[in-house]
Amino acid sequence: MTDTATDAYSSFSVFDLEQTRTFYHEVLGLKVEDRNGMLTIHLPGGASTVAYASRNHQPARFTILNIVVPDLPSTVSDLARRGLEFERYEGTPAQTDSDGIYRANGPWFAWFTDPSGNVLALCERDLRTTDNN
Repeated sequence: MTDTATDAYSSFSVFDLEQTRTFYHEVLGLKVEDRNGMLTIHLPGGASTVAYASRNHQPARFTILNIVVPDLPSTVSDLARRGLEFERYEGTPAQTDSDGIYRANGPWFAWFTDPSGNVLALCERDLRTTDNN
């Protein structure tokens, strides 16, 4: 297959495309395009993902998208001022501090949900390229 594949992309379902467009574009500041009745969300670094409406949507309770930022506390503070609520995960190994940031063991993360309940994260390091030693 790898000899014949020309590209790859991820996708996820949502309840409402208009709410999704507003959230990803206006709240997160990402470029969003309508294509074939779906939304293409352009991600930092050049990749993209597709959101599509589904009447049977079930929110992903796992992280579907990690967005790397250079200064996590500043970004979390800015988004919180704009009304974004961060997950707390109290009483779990992923419990966050009062700012909504997980700062224990490893890279820092801050999780939140989109309007359809899908879990996203902000992180300060790209785990695909970071040596964990």
